[in-house]
Amino acid sequence: MASGRPAQPTGPVYNTPEGAVVITLKPPIIVRELAEQLKKKPFQLIADLIELKVMANVNQAIDETIAQRLCSKYGFKFEVEKRDRGGGTVHAPKKATEIDTEDKPEQLKTRAPVVTIMGHVDHGKTTLLDSIRQTNVASGESGGITQHIGAYTISFPHPERKTELQQITFLDTPGHAAFSAMRARGANVTDIVILVVAANDGVMPQTLEALAHAQAAKVPIIVAINKCDHPNANVMKARQQLQERGLVPDDWGGNTTFVEVSGLTKAGIPHLLEILILQSELMELKANPDRRAKGNIIESGLDPGGPTATVLVRKGTLRVGDVIICGQYWGKVRALINEEDKRLKEAGPSVAVKVLGLNGVPEAGLEFSVMENDRAARELAESREQEARSLAKEARSKITLENLFATLAENSAKVLKVVVKADTQGSVEAIVEALKKNEFDKVSLDIIHSAVGTITETDVMLASASKGIILGFHTRIDNGVSDIAKREGVQIKLYSIIYELIDQVKESMAGLLDPIIKEVVVGSAEVKKIFELSKGGNVAGCIVSSGRIARGKVRIMRRKNLIYEGQTQTLRRFQDEVNEVRAGMECGIRIDGFNELQVGDVIEAYLVEKHTAKL
Repeated sequence: MASGRPAQPTGPVYNTPEGAVVITLKPPIIVRELAEQLKKKPFQLIADLIELKVMANVNQAIDETIAQRLCSKYGFKFEVEKRDRGGGTVHAPKKATEIDTEDKPEQLKTRAPVVTIMGHVDHGKTTLLDSIRQTNVASGESGGITQHIGAYTISFPHPERKTELQQITFLDTPGHAAFSAMRARGANVTDIVILVVAANDGVMPQTLEALAHAQAAKVPIIVAINKCDHPNANVMKARQQLQERGLVPDDWGGNTTFVEVSGLTKAGIPHLLEILILQSELMELKANPDRRAKGNIIESGLDPGGPTATVLVRKGTLRVGDVIICGQYWGKVRALINEEDKRLKEAGPSVAVKVLGLNGVPEAGLEFSVMENDRAARELAESREQEARSLAKEARSKITLENLFATLAENSAKVLKVVVKADTQGSVEAIVEALKKNEFDKVSLDIIHSAVGTITETDVMLASASKGIILGFHTRIDNGVSDIAKREGVQIKLYSIIYELIDQVKESMAGLLDPIIKEVVVGSAEVKKIFELSKGGNVAGCIVSSGRIARGKVRIMRRKNLIYEGQTQTLRRFQDEVNEVRAGMECGIRIDGFNELQVGDVIEAYLVEKHTAKL
């Protein structure tokens, strides 16, 4: 390219004839393009340019004034075609692909409520859901804990119009404290929260945690007092405890509905469902089904057939063949599957379905949108991926001379490095969240990689390179990976219960600390007489004043000052070699490498004990 504006050309000046034909070109003015417009051979133009003292080849750009002079020579008028404003960009300006159009009131139609069941672990949430769904999933679960957010839609007769079936969608959030991240999301996409409290236990820590999430999301709360059939059930206690937390029962003059139910006997469940339907009618829940779908990912995972995501449609209708984008992943919907494993053609507002067809595993809680075509989706996904990558690059800490020493000190601290693999994105996040809570001064935890899927060779090599361990939750090890792990010396631990995983990680972190060394004095003896041996060396004739003197480590004190530490060479009682001598007895002691003992010295025998350091 001709750099900058060339010097004003010298050489002949041509005048443009009156009424000349106008030639227009967009800048940059390339010699070849100008020659085409003038119907001349490019080499002819190059010769003319040389005459004008301008050096340019066929593919280079020339200045506007030069182009005008060349055109004048051949009887044409030259004009520069002005670009449109913003037309300088190579691509047409992208229109924002995710503008969320406001729906007109007349387009809105009534939708089913989305209900989240929350509460303390073991308070019977899953049993309650099972009774609602008339199926029993809970019995096969490890430790009775719901490991994934499930989503189920049921139909129930309307309390006032019995012939009319009303739909309700339930989200089941796990009750374990470590799943609080998922639970928070459960509360954000929900319309009504059912807070389950066991009548025999009352309010527990996670009940309060769930209550805080529901209140933060400003969602109406219905309290279900479960296990009312339990012999130790105390319904009044649960009501009392919740009233103290600001949930005043409606029959006590408050505005919170309390329903007494039993997940096992199914007592009170129809009443609970009727209250849900009436509450949702009061809320006037509406959405426009006739638009491109938008909603949230409830759960995601990696199945043998590829990534899957359970999505809750908030508005619009999601259909097979739609192009969806979620974070940096996109794809064409290959199949929609409901909780009964049936394939659907479409899913309207408030319906939860499993989607196949994404090109990656999105995080739970992310929003998804349907795009007009796959090109727009791909471009947006790529730009988001680029953004995420550049943010990650910025986050990497840079070493300067000032922070070098701090960095070195940090590196000398004990670090347990782990790779976390689980079957679903929700579990991965919950585990990472729970592990990050284990912050200790002396030991830090570094999660070098966390993802959905089976444990692969790549994970082993990563753990091997960073001297870490691999934790698997509800997942398996790929074929042949165990052998590679053995060869690389990488430990792989598989768990199906989250409590065990977290406890064992704590133990491992404690194991990294240097043991605490304690010296325990077991006894002392006073030197009463020194005997010289014919073959050289001394023996101290002693009396054991306290405890016992055993063979092993000893220290010699003279007038309460330490003068030597070492080992016993011999310990004799009369002529016999013994292992220990107890208090009040006499003995002869020789110290290895020390012969300067004096009468009145005290010999202390001690043991070194190692204790595991506590975090």
